[in-house]
Amino acid sequence: MITAADQLTVVIGMGRSGIGAARLLRKEGRPVVILESRNDEATGALAASLRAEGIGVRLATPLSLESFEALGARPDLVVVSPGIRWDHPVLESLRQRGVTVQGEMAPAWRATAGIPWIGITGTNGKTTVTHLVHHLLTSAGLDAPLCGNVGFSAAELALERSQPDAARPDWLVVELSSYQIEAAPELAPRIGLWTTLTPDHLERHGTLENYRAIKRRLLENAEVRILNADDADLRARASSWDQAIWVSAGPRASLPAGIAAQVWIEQGSVQGRQGPLFAADCLAMPGGHNRQNLALATAVGLQLGLAPAVMEAAFRSFPGVPHRLERIREQDDGLQWFNDSKATNYDAAEVALRALDGPLVVLAGGQSKQGDATAWLGELQRQAAAVVLYGAAREEFQGLLEASGYGGAIHHVGGLEEAVPLAARLARESGSRAVLLSPACASFDQYSDFEARGDHFRRLVLAL
Repeated sequence: MITAADQLTVVIGMGRSGIGAARLLRKEGRPVVILESRNDEATGALAASLRAEGIGVRLATPLSLESFEALGARPDLVVVSPGIRWDHPVLESLRQRGVTVQGEMAPAWRATAGIPWIGITGTNGKTTVTHLVHHLLTSAGLDAPLCGNVGFSAAELALERSQPDAARPDWLVVELSSYQIEAAPELAPRIGLWTTLTPDHLERHGTLENYRAIKRRLLENAEVRILNADDADLRARASSWDQAIWVSAGPRASLPAGIAAQVWIEQGSVQGRQGPLFAADCLAMPGGHNRQNLALATAVGLQLGLAPAVMEAAFRSFPGVPHRLERIREQDDGLQWFNDSKATNYDAAEVALRALDGPLVVLAGGQSKQGDATAWLGELQRQAAAVVLYGAAREEFQGLLEASGYGGAIHHVGGLEEAVPLAARLARESGSRAVLLSPACASFDQYSDFEARGDHFRRLVLAL
């Protein structure tokens, strides 16, 4: 009989999700080896601590068939991080040889069997809704930790809550990216929630149809499906859902025939089928998109049987989400600074521009992504007195702005160290009300992730 101890598991990458998966699988009794391409001082120290836990680590080891052959044993399971393409040639070769390949969400799903998941996905809005649902459930007295594409990795959380003295959660609130869903087709949350869909990650998924199908699979696997009726792509496919709870930030009567919202907003109130629930201004976050987020989180609360008064109190105490229209400070002269580092594509950056009162000075740049910049450029024309471009995309973005006929000032610099003091000067010269970091780009040209970028921006602004 083959046991877990006989099955070699290889984890690719020593990021947070990879380490969480390795530790979780090791706890299950599996021999685990991590392959990591880096070999610097910090990575070496981390590798030493993992080896002390009984986890093998091979540094300076690229993702190649030769790296697997050098192991001396054929793995039964290979676990990959979200950053590795699902169709990577090496992974395809391993599958052809009968090796099971899965994402780091899969072992977390198995380890939390019996605990209901709230799986939240979408191009934009999923991070805010995930935090909002977590805060709502926690405020209502439920043990509902947050994990996934934000905060703890799901594997880390599963390991932490599997300890003998740990409490069993009532719910898991899990943010799920398309990369994570693609690599774990078995995910079947009790409640699935889809915020928005616009073109993103096409350099990875190839087409919008593929990207949409990946996210849709999560909702099809869910027992309860909550969908945003205000999203054009989701609304256009409403007839394809045999069972869904539709939510809107506007009046119910304004929705197309065939969509009967169960939560909506009108006359200043969040409404449900039983009547008005609470005031729609209970969430102190700017922008119409946050009214959508409020309505989506309310639909979750209703599914769990939470009272309207409990939900309203939770929403009123919600502090907001770091890096998503996060108000960092207001200077003595009234100039406000906002950190929207989470805006890693044109659509998210456009939403931020629409949410704030202009005129603004906008900081944008980083590692550019495929997408349609038209609406973003239109909002910059309307809202931005000046744009400061930085990072790898600065020349590309300058070309886009000039071609669009943008009438404000355009400056470009190397990084945020130069961009922040320049933005402060430009804001005062132009009479702008706020400075907004909303990059419309990935962060990987200069930072490990959008959080590191936002943290750096926050430090620079607070030091002014």
